[in-house]
Amino acid sequence: MEGISLNLNVPRKDGFDLIVCGGGIAGCAAALEGARLELKTLLLEKSCLLGGLATTGLVNYFEPLCNGRGVQVLRGMAEEFLLLSIRYGYDTLPEIWRNGQPEQKTEARYQTQYDPYLFAMALCDLLADEGVKILFDCIAAHPVMENGVCLGVVTDSKSGFEFYPCRQLIDATGDAEMAAKAGMPTEDGKNYFSYFPRVLSLDSCREAAESGRIDRAVRMTSGGAANLYGGGQPEDVPFYYGASVENTSDYLIRNQKIVLSRFKDGDRFSRMLVMTPMMPQFRCIRRIAGDYTLGEEDAYRHFPDSLCVINDFDRRDFLFEVPRASMTRRGFSNIIAAGRCVSAEGYAWDVARVIPPAVMTGQAAAVLASRAIRESRAVSDTDLAVLQSLLEERTVAVHFDDGLIPPDADTVPKHVHKL
Repeated sequence: MEGISLNLNVPRKDGFDLIVCGGGIAGCAAALEGARLELKTLLLEKSCLLGGLATTGLVNYFEPLCNGRGVQVLRGMAEEFLLLSIRYGYDTLPEIWRNGQPEQKTEARYQTQYDPYLFAMALCDLLADEGVKILFDCIAAHPVMENGVCLGVVTDSKSGFEFYPCRQLIDATGDAEMAAKAGMPTEDGKNYFSYFPRVLSLDSCREAAESGRIDRAVRMTSGGAANLYGGGQPEDVPFYYGASVENTSDYLIRNQKIVLSRFKDGDRFSRMLVMTPMMPQFRCIRRIAGDYTLGEEDAYRHFPDSLCVINDFDRRDFLFEVPRASMTRRGFSNIIAAGRCVSAEGYAWDVARVIPPAVMTGQAAAVLASRAIRESRAVSDTDLAVLQSLLEERTVAVHFDDGLIPPDADTVPKHVHKL
């Protein structure tokens, strides 16, 4: 075994076809698809709710599934999860998208905000009912490796250290933690100083009551308030990597001190802090260095091994295909990356890391894992035609329609990724 030596006292538990590490949005998609493909599936989540940044991280904005011109690009499980996110709570879905693909062109985007905690519980309800074994408050401590094959995962929980064997592993940790511990090459990202809790006040409650909209009762406050492109980044605050306990702790201490400072004055009976992110609101922590690294220059490029199409949440029209080679690394025959830790860099990483693309790569990862098991092949060598056909049967667009490429695609200015 490489990377870790199992103590003989570590109990060996029942094995699984598929272990998904990380119950964020990508991990939920991967685990759900795994169960639907009749794989015995285990989902390991270190917190007490599913959804990751999309729920406990309070990034409760389901980014667009369309190209910004009224054409839906993402379907499959991304649309299923969007509809699930608003099934039991409020939404901000544009009216023109309420019945799916609109008949006319529109710049209104297929996107919504939602109740993060209701979405988390809806995910739990769905996955549990469909046969996913979920272990909450359970850390995926280390993969056990042998000659490039993951034999299983050692967990750390109230039950102590335990070993769960597996045939396939999907790393949906958000920071490629399992891949890194398995010895796979990785690259660190950098993060601006951002932290956004929620506050309730008497004024916001009055507005909610007058409007009949409960979502208006809760408003955003901030610690660090830097935006996606670094606007508002304090000169005296470092970039955060998030791949070490010291770096993450410094980020949390600085931000919590700022938030508290906002409540030291004023009427303490007129407002209260009601939600804080229960995980660092980092965007790009660490990702695998896959067999191919997706870059912004790959916009509108077709890949023969594409597993899904994703669209830009910020700019209209921008489309990417995610190749299998960005989710795998040769030499690691049964490990697949999904969500924020797929191999992408610069602005392409920003596009790939948000909710809908994370769902799509999670779903694709499970289909890939299933094919690898059935074909007895490494994940990098599965039959592409069969794999892509299975994805298309699940309404996953494998390649984008060239008719969606704007005439001025070659002249569209690229984002300057300041990190």
